[in-house]
Amino acid sequence: MADLRSNFIGIKSPNPFWLASAPPTDKEVNVRRAFQAGWGGVVWKTLGLEGPPVVNVNGPRYGVVYGADRRVLGINNIELITDRPLEVNLREIKSVKRDYPDRALIISLMVPCDEPSWISILRAIEDTEADGVELNFGCPHGMAERGMGAAVGQVPEYIEMVTRWVKQHSRMPCIVKLTPNITDVKKPAEAALRGGADAVSLINTVNSITSVDLDLFAPQPTIDGKGSHGGYCGPAVKPIALNMVAEIARNPATANLPISGIGGVTTWRDAAEFMALGAGNVQVCTAAMTYGFKVVQEMITGLHDYLDSHEMEMSDLIRRAVPNVTDWQHLNLNYTTKAVINQDDCIKCGRCYAACEDTSHQAINIEPGRVFKVNEAECVACNLCVDVCPVENCITMRELEVGEMDLRTGRPVQPYSNWTEHPNNPMARAAE
Repeated sequence: MADLRSNFIGIKSPNPFWLASAPPTDKEVNVRRAFQAGWGGVVWKTLGLEGPPVVNVNGPRYGVVYGADRRVLGINNIELITDRPLEVNLREIKSVKRDYPDRALIISLMVPCDEPSWISILRAIEDTEADGVELNFGCPHGMAERGMGAAVGQVPEYIEMVTRWVKQHSRMPCIVKLTPNITDVKKPAEAALRGGADAVSLINTVNSITSVDLDLFAPQPTIDGKGSHGGYCGPAVKPIALNMVAEIARNPATANLPISGIGGVTTWRDAAEFMALGAGNVQVCTAAMTYGFKVVQEMITGLHDYLDSHEMEMSDLIRRAVPNVTDWQHLNLNYTTKAVINQDDCIKCGRCYAACEDTSHQAINIEPGRVFKVNEAECVACNLCVDVCPVENCITMRELEVGEMDLRTGRPVQPYSNWTEHPNNPMARAAE
């Protein structure tokens, strides 16, 4: 069987599945239960300095976006960092690490943006025997309003400065957790690298309001008639997370920076996709909150089976897809496909026809007996019919060979050269 043992920036764990810093990792009893279920590592819920107490709301803390079958697509969280005493957290961290020395245990940290505060928190955690620290530069609510979290993560200069403080005053490997609430995620990643970060983790939660109570006219979750923006996570943010992971992995300046992937990991397939785009491991939150800690067992089995069936090891999977991520102008514009409907599998629902007729290119015809056929002269191969069809593989895309006539353009398919020579390039036409 494939070896799932992970060595991420020198932090070893029996598998690459870690629980992210979040409500499920707030206390010893939870973390022990997680390790018993099979999680390879845990990032302990974010700690802050002793001082004015952190006070969380004593009411609803989560807003949820559901799919049609009430499947949880995303959770909006307005909970702050841990509201338990620092000394209690540190005692529990040390106890758990003593009993589970083979599991990764990372401490998430967030304190004000000044060097003495960071020195103080680092000294406080020194004897816990934790494996590393994760700097929470992503919390979009509550703590950001106090000049921490995303307030730091949105300023590359602050990221570099704080990361350098941590590396100067700590022996521990340092992971910088990045916010997605920024235009170009490459900039904070580069800043973390300049500051000496050993790795980055991303994405943290997306700033959001998930819904409005139309009786109270307040955002949900609602606290005494009022609501607040919060941090959105879960399957709905996975596409955003995958893109940002890939941006860092294919950026020459950060191509060798280890990445811990976060954002909607629910199955082994999600994890494999993050790894293929450059993540060395993955962190999970919403799936555990939705299905319980034992969800990791399916992830472990599924990733094992996938790697074995492809005769791969994890090292073969990590970054495997990065060379195939490119910018639009480098795509092969001579590559041509056409939709094909398998009449034996078609259930005659008409979704493909409605979608193409109303919102696309009127490239599907209805023939007697509700038979749906593709008009190749109009088909631009947008793939919408494939996406809306309820029957898997009923509609597929056939690639036209070089020299084959494209009925839509009236020209044979040409071999790929490059974008600058393509007839659709305005600069190429101007040169003619």
